Amino acid sequence: MTNLPIDEVLDDLRNAMREGRNAVLVAAPGAGKTTRVPLALLDEPWLAGRKIVMLEPRRLAARSSAAYMARSLGETVGGKVGYRVKLDTKIGPRTRIEVVTEGVLTRMLQSDAALDGVGLVIFDEFHERSLQADLGLALSLQSQDLLRDDLKLLVMSATIEAEPVAGLLGGAPIIRSEGRSFPVETVYRPKPSGVYLDDAVAQAVADALRSHDGDVLVFLPGVGEIRSTEGKLRSRLGSAADSSVRIHPLYGSMTAEAQDSALAPLPTGMRKVVLATSVAETSLTVEGVTVVIDSGLMRVSRFSPRTGMSRLETVTVSAASADQRRGRAGRLMPGTCYRLWSAEEQSALAPRSAPEIAEADLSALLLELAVWGAQDVSELQWLDAPPAPALQQARELLVQLGALSRDGTAVTAHGKRMALLGKHPRIAHMLLRAQEIGLGDLACELAALLGERDVIRASAGQAPNADLRIRLEALRGRGAYAHSVESSVRGRLIEEARRTRRELEALTVSGASETAESLDDCGLLLAFAYPDRIGRQRDNGKFLLSGGRGAAFAPGQPLAHESWIVVADVDDAGTDSRIRLAATVSYELLAEHLQEAFAVENHLFWDSESKSVRGRARKKLGAILIEETPLHKPRADSVQQVLFEGIRAEGLGMLPWTKAARQLQERTVFTRHHDVSWPDLSDEALLGTLEHWLDGYVGGMKGRGDLQKLNLKDLLESMLSWDQRRELDKDAPTHWTVPSGSRIPIDYSDIDAPAVSVRLQELFGLPETPRIAGGRVPLTLHLLSPAQRPMQVTRDLASFWSNGYFEVRKDLKGRYPKHYWPDNPLEAEATRRAKPPGK
Repeated sequence: MTNLPIDEVLDDLRNAMREGRNAVLVAAPGAGKTTRVPLALLDEPWLAGRKIVMLEPRRLAARSSAAYMARSLGETVGGKVGYRVKLDTKIGPRTRIEVVTEGVLTRMLQSDAALDGVGLVIFDEFHERSLQADLGLALSLQSQDLLRDDLKLLVMSATIEAEPVAGLLGGAPIIRSEGRSFPVETVYRPKPSGVYLDDAVAQAVADALRSHDGDVLVFLPGVGEIRSTEGKLRSRLGSAADSSVRIHPLYGSMTAEAQDSALAPLPTGMRKVVLATSVAETSLTVEGVTVVIDSGLMRVSRFSPRTGMSRLETVTVSAASADQRRGRAGRLMPGTCYRLWSAEEQSALAPRSAPEIAEADLSALLLELAVWGAQDVSELQWLDAPPAPALQQARELLVQLGALSRDGTAVTAHGKRMALLGKHPRIAHMLLRAQEIGLGDLACELAALLGERDVIRASAGQAPNADLRIRLEALRGRGAYAHSVESSVRGRLIEEARRTRRELEALTVSGASETAESLDDCGLLLAFAYPDRIGRQRDNGKFLLSGGRGAAFAPGQPLAHESWIVVADVDDAGTDSRIRLAATVSYELLAEHLQEAFAVENHLFWDSESKSVRGRARKKLGAILIEETPLHKPRADSVQQVLFEGIRAEGLGMLPWTKAARQLQERTVFTRHHDVSWPDLSDEALLGTLEHWLDGYVGGMKGRGDLQKLNLKDLLESMLSWDQRRELDKDAPTHWTVPSGSRIPIDYSDIDAPAVSVRLQELFGLPETPRIAGGRVPLTLHLLSPAQRPMQVTRDLASFWSNGYFEVRKDLKGRYPKHYWPDNPLEAEATRRAKPPGK
């Protein structure tokens, strides 16, 4: 067996695992950790014949590493070494090393929390920070703490920061292997502005084939770019394509046979170009590769808590990913890496990608935790805790799907069945509901399609028909688009649908007999999976979704004029997200089968036009208003609350203010201005405390007309104690009796200057300004002419008599000659008549 760099630290690793429960192994790409470590630990005494389970983030790497380890032992896969991945399992009674992925470890833990028969769990390529890896580690740590103190955990990675992981594992030792790789020349070759990615990559591949020996590994963001680049490359290579150069796509959803073909060595004289997604970044050795061409892009799924939707985004790789890709060229011999960006751009790359748990839809994770029995995610240990907004969105969705109780705290029986299916909660719910109504076969086909990249290719410059039904037709080999589905893809999806059907039948005890399904049932099945994406036509191809978002079709889409649709895929961009995949549905089917999604809201509101409380009964499907009818007999307390809201909106002028009521308010406010122990009856305070002082008086009232029945003065007076009422009459009287005997009302609207308006003649003989509030506040006197017109304002009557009166007297005597204007007002007798008293 060839020596590998990891061999130098295997003894250190064995010692660490013998002495403790956990360890962290950091080994450079190509060191051999994935295939050597499980074999090196298999015969350790502490393992005592139990299994090693190794979690591998990618299916391709899981199958490849298991096959390599089996060959190392002179066996085939399924003997001592086996694997379990989605739609493919090869294990046997002798299997001691299981390489698993796609949530298999989570399923194992959920069925047996103690992992009986397992002695070691290895988390390989942990730097990828997949959601399943984070969840699996969190569950394994709790199992270790509560149930299995002899269970050992080993985290392996090439580029991760080891210290935080070691801390999470209880201060576990860190073993490092520097690795050995051949020198790789890095060539920066920025993509020219205006040149399409596929053209730039095809040119780079053609140049590399001319300048270098060996095979070429190309990293592209997705399947669409792989397909277009393959076409451009075949055009450039001409007859050399297939005759001397084989072009192999490599991505996760390909068949196992096609993936194996891309990895296998070619006969002498043949060269290979592998067009791959990031699936080839780690844990793989592509035989013969000496050149890597890196587009610098990758596709990731990101969840938006704002919309509750996930979207695929093409993003720039991190520096760690770029180094991983570069290392593929130096696995077996010196190589070259072409980077389609500049050295300056390289220095600006993020050190590493964000963990999936920080950006993913967390509904599947939350469901697994609920089944596990964790009511709070903080009960488990996380390297990065799941973000609260995404958790809240996930909880709301699971409640809507019936997987959690209405308060979101406990898993339901339906939720447990959903989890057992191992699908996304949306798909699992759809499958179970479809089985109940006899549409299980169609649902299984639909589930296979929804888990696949679009099987219909877009035409140049034009989006494909968004109707999901034509894809089902094409999957069945029928319709205008049947030729668009690759035979290998069709075969794999049909087999996946059959397998899901078997799992569904094994899980459900009973269900309706299969009905004569129609492709038009697709919309109903989608509505089960996406109850928040049921859409109703607004106008011109625009729809309001039940989740509250807007969505729209691209121009020319056949479904754009349907009344009701269900959206399976949107781009989540802008105000109206672009609909990429949908199906039509009838309102009658929705009303029959999604009764739990409908709700009747009793909506009370303040009608500013009529100045009254109005009520409507609104039947809604999420955010979609179905119908609205007048609300009869609304709850009295709700009516009262809206009435108060209306008063606040309109102001206290809604209430029947008499002069007496307003004066009482102003007198009290004046008194409080000098003594804060008094109640606050200002407009602001009254509006803020309507529930306190009006409650009990507005029962049965709905609007302004009803409010006019209130005796506002009595209401305000009831807020004062008996002693306060007496004190108010004494210190802030309603009237002042002037020397002439008239009772003049006091105006308290200005709390700093209470005032009376009185004819000058009625004050003759009064030497000083009258005072209130126990003598603390002088009244402001508005002195009037005999015709009640303002003549002078004063708060110092004595000064007015001495200085101002004589000027005023000249003017008044000229205008009112028949009236009495004495030379000495202090000795004159006050009068309400034109002549002095007694004449």
